[in-house]
Amino acid sequence: MNVEEGGIPGIGRPSQARWVLMLLLSTTMYGAHAPLLALCRIDGHVPFRPSSAVLWTELTKLLLSAFSLMARRQPRLWDTLPWRQAAPFALSALLYGANNNLVIHLQRYMDPSTYQVMSNLKIGSTALLYCLCLNRRLSARQGLALLLLTGAGACYAAAGLQDPQGHLPPPPAASMPLHVTPLGLLLLLLYCLISGLSSVYTELLMKRQHLPLALQNLFLYSFGVLMNLGLYVGGGPGPGLLEGFSAWAGLVVLSQALNGLLMSAIMKHGSSITRLFVVSSSLIVNAVLSATLLHLQLTAAFFLALLLIGLAVHLYYGGR
Repeated sequence: MNVEEGGIPGIGRPSQARWVLMLLLSTTMYGAHAPLLALCRIDGHVPFRPSSAVLWTELTKLLLSAFSLMARRQPRLWDTLPWRQAAPFALSALLYGANNNLVIHLQRYMDPSTYQVMSNLKIGSTALLYCLCLNRRLSARQGLALLLLTGAGACYAAAGLQDPQGHLPPPPAASMPLHVTPLGLLLLLLYCLISGLSSVYTELLMKRQHLPLALQNLFLYSFGVLMNLGLYVGGGPGPGLLEGFSAWAGLVVLSQALNGLLMSAIMKHGSSITRLFVVSSSLIVNAVLSATLLHLQLTAAFFLALLLIGLAVHLYYGGR
């Protein structure tokens, strides 16, 4: 059994039923993120600082990882923690942090719709780096599957949902014309490159280190907390760390923290390609929740995206 299929020496992959449950939960949490954020809005605006929500999410991941490690009841592990193996996770945290900040800066050089469509190019960059860095080869059938996955994301981002009855206030950039500047295109390519690199590097790191996943998460999220704390403090004056938080905001933090831990397991026992399918498939959950909770209307583009995802899954995994 090879690494991509979860055959990691000395580390058993979860049972089939548990694995499927993890994938479904992760897909659901990814898809629920945007609708839950929309429910947090007051008069069309999110009442808390995004950096504080990210910091709380990273801190929750760190605490859950520590509790999971302590639950193993291996006192020797704490006495002989391989701290030297923690250093490489600083690069993972740096890459993720850089990507999160790039998303914010990209909005200055293109309209949101163009960003949503073109950001799906990160599927191609992740697949390319997956092959180059992990020495994996994708068949023509699998390459076509990832191309369909890219098309599904672009299709849904372009016109998957409508708000014909005005249930949601229009975003500030709703009337912004479609555009992208040369610098915006360059930053977008950099964003896609870093997105793929962060995913593939983290997968490589987690699979090469024969350490408990909870310990690897402890290393990763320790750096994540430090980095996001620095971003929060350096962000200037604004709402306090808990100011503007509601029950919905707490649910956003908790769901994203749990999903981060699930994604770590997927990266360790699955692959970066598995992650791509989880993220892309989450648009189905996003659409259903948006239609149910926010009363948005599904369009023909959503059903086309759904068809493309189904074909992609069949092409990539159906021939195994």
